[in-house]
Amino acid sequence: MNMNDKELLDQIWKDIHEKTMQTSQEIGSQFPTMTKNGKYEFIERYSAWTTGFWPGLLWLLYEDTKYEPYQTIAIECEDKLDEAIEEFYGLGHDIGFIWQLTAIKHYELTGNEVSLKRAIVAASFLASRFNIKGKFLQAWNKNGLNDANPHGLSIIDSMMNLPILMFASAQLKAPRFELIARAHADTVLKEFIREDGSVNHMVEFDPLTGQKIQVHGGQGQSPTSAWSRGTSWALHGMAKFYGLTQEKKYLDAAKKVADFFISQLPQDNVPHWDFRVERTAETPRDTSAGACAACGLIELSRYVDTSDKEYYLNAALKIIVSLYENYSTLKDDEYQGLIKGGTFNHPQGLGIDISLIYGDYYFTEAVMRLRTLQ
Repeated sequence: MNMNDKELLDQIWKDIHEKTMQTSQEIGSQFPTMTKNGKYEFIERYSAWTTGFWPGLLWLLYEDTKYEPYQTIAIECEDKLDEAIEEFYGLGHDIGFIWQLTAIKHYELTGNEVSLKRAIVAASFLASRFNIKGKFLQAWNKNGLNDANPHGLSIIDSMMNLPILMFASAQLKAPRFELIARAHADTVLKEFIREDGSVNHMVEFDPLTGQKIQVHGGQGQSPTSAWSRGTSWALHGMAKFYGLTQEKKYLDAAKKVADFFISQLPQDNVPHWDFRVERTAETPRDTSAGACAACGLIELSRYVDTSDKEYYLNAALKIIVSLYENYSTLKDDEYQGLIKGGTFNHPQGLGIDISLIYGDYYFTEAVMRLRTLQ
């Protein structure tokens, strides 16, 4: 990156901070999910997978700006999430999304022991979802996916939740958490990541025998399509998991998925919602997939040689600059999201061309990480 890039990233960061100072007063310790008419809708079920992203975004900004209201709201959100732990049955495999971005971040920044305990309890819940025969983490307790047995379903999003198991393993010096994380990651290598670097969203196993039954399209167009956000989960998740394990097969997988993702980007470097649908000017994008992938590419760049490092960093930078120039709402005081153009669930016709809180989170994380590169 050159000086002009760094100046632009500093400006984007400043715009994010100024925008969030305003929206944090409006949103407070509620849990935003997606926008409707420019305003965030809120979820009241604290066990929902998106509840960690708003406080997580505030922690990212607080770490740099030390703007006290960010910390106050993030802690208020984390306290509310105790209800999700007490509910337990409503929790699925997305436990990492919730407590990695809240309790673990809080503990890392302040040493708060209550947050440490929350993270360990949450990791224990996630470990309890491990199917020994199939060596996979069960996604949900129930679902509306045709006649699939929910106890045999696992999904690619799970890769993003493995760090909480590695955290618990290190804190407790208990290898069982790491062994579960590695076993699940190996199943992802075998059953989710295809030879060309594209990714299955949902794989159904027999929960009693562990045998693979079939692949489901999930939020992709079909079982053989390439849902872009699922691709970003695999890219980011595998890159992070290599960083935690230093095992080359995970790095190789991250590179394979990254190369596929980059090869499928359109001219403006922001992905369509699925890479294998007919793509026209009207085909919806998914900016959240672009933002998450950018974070994964930045993570991946830490572990590769010099030529690959520049390749992946430049790809991440192009995505973020395009998101800022073409999809951001940072100058719109009436719009609460940071970037629009997100697609929540296209097959069900839900949430098209909106802001998604996880898109905002990963956009913020990517800008933060690009700014701090040496």
